[in-house]
Amino acid sequence: MQTNTESEVQTTQKEPERERRIFTFKATQLVWLFLGILEALFALRFFLKLIAANPSSPIAVFVYGFTGLFLFPFAGLTATPSAGGMVLEISTVIAMVVYALIGWALERIIWLIFYRPRGPVTETTTTDQHTHQ
Repeated sequence: MQTNTESEVQTTQKEPERERRIFTFKATQLVWLFLGILEALFALRFFLKLIAANPSSPIAVFVYGFTGLFLFPFAGLTATPSAGGMVLEISTVIAMVVYALIGWALERIIWLIFYRPRGPVTETTTTDQHTHQ
C-alpha cells in the first residue's frame, strides 16, 4: 500500500484600510469629474457668449440654463462689456476660478478626513495536508 501526502499552502494578504483608501480615491475622482464637467460648460458658455451664438439654439439653451444655476451667486459682480451681440462675461471667468478653488479644497478635505496611509501587509498562511491511500 502506497501513501501519498499532498500539501496545499494558501497565503492571503490583508492590507489594512484598503477599502477606505479606495473610497477616498473614488470620492476625489467624483469631485474632479463634476468640476471638470462644470468648468467645460462654463468655458463653452463663455465662448458662446463671446461669439454671439444664437441663444435660442438647443445647445445654447442647455448650456445657459445649466450654468446659470451655478453662476447665480456671481450675477452682477462685474460689468459685462458687449458689442454687436458679443458679450464678454467676466463673471463667468471669476466663477471658473472660484469653483476650481472650491473643488480643490473639497478634494483636500476628503483626503484629510478619510485617507489612511498604507500600513504593513499581514500575511496568513494556511496549510492543508491530504493523505491518499
